[in-house]
Amino acid sequence: MPEHVIAPPTLAELPIAGSRQRFPVRRIFCIARNYASHAREMGMDAERAAPVHFMKPRESLAQDGAAIVFPPCTELLHHEVELVAALGAGGAEVPVDEALDLVFGYAVGNDLTRRDVQARLRKKGFPWEAAKAFDGAAPIGAIAPASRVGHPTHGRIRLAVNGKLRQDGNLAEMIWKTAEIVSHLSRWQQLYPGDLIMTGTPAGVGPLAPGDRVRCEIEGIGTLTHDIVTLSKEARS
Repeated sequence: MPEHVIAPPTLAELPIAGSRQRFPVRRIFCIARNYASHAREMGMDAERAAPVHFMKPRESLAQDGAAIVFPPCTELLHHEVELVAALGAGGAEVPVDEALDLVFGYAVGNDLTRRDVQARLRKKGFPWEAAKAFDGAAPIGAIAPASRVGHPTHGRIRLAVNGKLRQDGNLAEMIWKTAEIVSHLSRWQQLYPGDLIMTGTPAGVGPLAPGDRVRCEIEGIGTLTHDIVTLSKEARS
């Protein structure tokens, strides 16, 4: 066994619905502008152009039921409920008609975003990483195996804050479908088992504040619940 100069990173993982097994997470890809309604509310072109992707570090992963600290360096934290595809196999240059063979299952996720930071970065033409990558930025629920739920192409996707519905869309509204997204990403780099892909959000994104309880649901897939909290004085010191 090699001797490491520092402790190896802790394994990031998610539960599998109805099983004691766990899903190890390798990378988190995110697709931007994949629902026309959301593109329009963000003042962006809603036409079917090539998918735009970015990444979140796996350290941003948060579990179902987590208390997520309102992040620093922002005054406008937004929610974005999303379908998450979890890859059980990898590949490169994967044809669209073979892409779903790579998908192990699906989960409900929330692409938390520093919206004010994102707006400033977009205006300057800079990358979005600072707006999308922070502790707790990727809460994701249990993975429902595709062997049980299939590969969803339609179904309600909803998010409520403190019991009030904010987002209410349908997976059928996705501009790029899951198979197309997987195939597209595989052209840019080798995909691996354990990769997660957050596939975009419908309209209705909005602000979150400490004390909020967020509930996300995708028909036929599952739910995700988390709280937004403030960092305690003890933790700051």
